[in-house]
Amino acid sequence: MPDMIYVLNGPNLNLLGTREPEIYGTDTLDDIAGMLEDRARDLGLAIDIRQSNHEGHLVDWMHEAQARDARAVLLNAGAYTHDSIALYDCIKSIRTPVIEVHLSNPHSRETFRHRSHVGMAARGTIAGFGALSYLLALEAAARL
Repeated sequence: MPDMIYVLNGPNLNLLGTREPEIYGTDTLDDIAGMLEDRARDLGLAIDIRQSNHEGHLVDWMHEAQARDARAVLLNAGAYTHDSIALYDCIKSIRTPVIEVHLSNPHSRETFRHRSHVGMAARGTIAGFGALSYLLALEAAARL
């Protein structure tokens, strides 16, 4: 069975494709999932892609990733990135490496987006490349 990569998406990412396309692009989460599934297959990996608007689901899923010995978690925590101590604590408490992913570059946006609690705990961050950010994160996870 191939190594598993969890791809976890936080609040409002279910609206990709229609939500502020000038910032987030026109790819939907399903479009991104398709790209990731194709590339994961090429890399000999399996992926499990999920989205929730609820912080606790993201925590539970990261615990599950560790329990199932996943190779890595790609996490786009959305707005929780900037204020979630729960996600920070979760990432610090699991062995599974977490790669922070953002479609936009938070540092080129509003000041409140410049701080990332997720990034302070994550193995690394890939941001600013639209849907390509997810593919770059998958490539990084494959090499861990």
